Amino acid sequence: MNRITGTIITLNEEKNIAACIKSLQPVCDEIIVVDSESKDRTVEIANDLGAKVITQSYLGDGPQKLFAAKQAKNNWIICLDADERIDDELITSIQQLDLDTSPYDAYFINRKTYIGDEWIKVWYPEKIARLYNSKTANYKPSIGHATVSHKKSSQLNGHILHYSFSNYAELLNQTTKFCIRDANVFNEKNKKVGALDPFLHALTAFIRKYIFKKGILYGESGLTISITTAYRTYMKYVIARRHYLKKY
Repeated sequence: MNRITGTIITLNEEKNIAACIKSLQPVCDEIIVVDSESKDRTVEIANDLGAKVITQSYLGDGPQKLFAAKQAKNNWIICLDADERIDDELITSIQQLDLDTSPYDAYFINRKTYIGDEWIKVWYPEKIARLYNSKTANYKPSIGHATVSHKKSSQLNGHILHYSFSNYAELLNQTTKFCIRDANVFNEKNKKVGALDPFLHALTAFIRKYIFKKGILYGESGLTISITTAYRTYMKYVIARRHYLKKY
């Protein structure tokens, strides 16, 4: 049997954490929840389901996931966000692996993202590396959405199911937060933003989603996601530019 640690970072995820942990239990002999001082029942639920819970103030996406990996007893780690689950096909794919002799240090998985019960096809397939050997691969220390740095990878059958937003209002609220976070990443790297960058990058983001990612085929949801993506991109550059001009 493969020895795998599941890691989950949380903040006030009482509505999601049980389903996330239960989906990992068939493939993990250890589950670690790194909680950023939740005020709800997240920690209680995780403890009741047998997870090891560690409290750690939020360090940013990459640093928090790196911290979680350091607590693991196993080299192989599968990392999920609390609003994600692994499906039955992926469970089977992982169980069929022999990780002790694997030539790979990371495995990519397709992610299906939902708004409520609606699968948002314009975001699919989103290939993400989530099963990895922490001896040779791990998360980059980015405070924004971090990715796994690895040497050699393969693709697994099955999906991560991502229940990211309950509705479109929640999507819009979260998008505003992402704009600020992304702008902060820009400014941390001291990237200078030109006057035309907000418009040009937003236009490119819209065309990429609506035309090249075929949002045009998915009706209202395709158009909505394309517009939201353009808005997030535009505001990211505007916020970064205003901050940069003020600073310098």
